[in-house]
Amino acid sequence: MIGLKRGSVELLSHQEEWDKNAENVIWELKQLFGNAAVDIQHVGSTAIASIYAKPIIDIVIGLRNLNDISPYRKLLEEHGFVFRGEDVAGQILFVMGDFEKDTRTHHIHAVKWNGTEWKNYINFRDYLNCYPDKAMLYDACKKKLALQFPDDRRSYTEGKQKCIECLLKEAYVWRQLQDT
Repeated sequence: MIGLKRGSVELLSHQEEWDKNAENVIWELKQLFGNAAVDIQHVGSTAIASIYAKPIIDIVIGLRNLNDISPYRKLLEEHGFVFRGEDVAGQILFVMGDFEKDTRTHHIHAVKWNGTEWKNYINFRDYLNCYPDKAMLYDACKKKLALQFPDDRRSYTEGKQKCIECLLKEAYVWRQLQDT
């Protein structure tokens, strides 16, 4: 299953369909962007095989400059990627889904390649995939919050922040050790 009503929280065990779907969307984005995108990757909880996730695929597009997205905005919209703007500083968000049913299937985050946001997405995913015990800590946090806030995604997301920040710090140190 891919897709979730906007604002709601439901966690599912990892689905192979998520990885295959992400590959297809990444391929499509690479066709649309050509060399303008330095890299495009599947990130977020659906890219971490050992944990539960909301069935919304997160993909990050790494650009040399965030303004490089501007010439592609109309083309992306024509292919079903709906522009949502700079939802978080340093990121441009596009979404996909069934808008008549108020369902979202994909969040596409455009960021500066190798900038802080890019590194956070990649390091977080890779660290949790390498350390299942850390992934389980994050999973437990998410499950608790999902039970507490099944119809309030904003509170769910805010509740995860402290856990994410802690894991990102660990992931940063881990990546530094990997790169030496």
